[in-house]
Amino acid sequence: MTQTGQPARSSSSFDWSATRLGEPGQWPWPLRMAADLLFNLPLPALLVWGRGMTVFFNDAYGALAGPGYGKVPGGSVPPVMPPPLAAAPEELERAWNGEAAIARARAFGFAGAAASNGANSPRDLHFTPLRAADGSVEGVLCVLAPPASVAASEEAPAGPLRILVVEDNLDSQYLVCEMLRAFGHHADGVGHPDDALAHLAAGRYDVLFTDVSLPGMSGVELARKAVVDAPAMQVIFASGYGDTLLRHLEFPYLSLQKPYELDQLQAALDKVAAQKQART
Repeated sequence: MTQTGQPARSSSSFDWSATRLGEPGQWPWPLRMAADLLFNLPLPALLVWGRGMTVFFNDAYGALAGPGYGKVPGGSVPPVMPPPLAAAPEELERAWNGEAAIARARAFGFAGAAASNGANSPRDLHFTPLRAADGSVEGVLCVLAPPASVAASEEAPAGPLRILVVEDNLDSQYLVCEMLRAFGHHADGVGHPDDALAHLAAGRYDVLFTDVSLPGMSGVELARKAVVDAPAMQVIFASGYGDTLLRHLEFPYLSLQKPYELDQLQAALDKVAAQKQART
């Protein structure tokens, strides 16, 4: 898991000169964003880019798969289909067609991997389509998670959550939404409070995850309006200015100080999921 205080890894952290993609500065921006997300995910994960199957992986996946994956985390077409992808061809194809999919408790093996590290244990495989600016699916993110039955036996909070992300920086909005989907949640993203209110009026959300500073209306005022119509909805604020603007609020909330770590976001979502579970 990503540790608090550790510098975030990115595609620029590695030498890609020997791969088929070349320097990250020449990559399409959705690929760079998705790769940066991949390298900081706490769970083992693969990123497949293009139908030519250029595959990336993170440290957690490399630890499972064994030393044969090398030092640079991907950027090449593997000679054989990676075991998690081979174990769920239908779900992979659904993701290529633009649909998030989960393959439950799939068993597969890594050749030569040590049995002691749990590499060959069944996993839930979460597939998320990755879209280009024009909306076309250019890649697929596959996250390996413990089976839901195992998570339940360890008293992990239930999910998934329906989350509305309000962030006017489109790159940040994309990254947060993809990260939440990789965690197994449903996430919609908007950049303006008016669009957020329209989404909230049209559908039910468990969580409003909003930046404090927004155009036209603050995230605090947006949350005030939202909880009037949906008192059970939980609010998570993200702020680069601390909690100064959040004092004396009349409704419960959680807050994250920008820049926040993945494990801090996951901990906040776990609290929300636990509260949701306790109400049911």
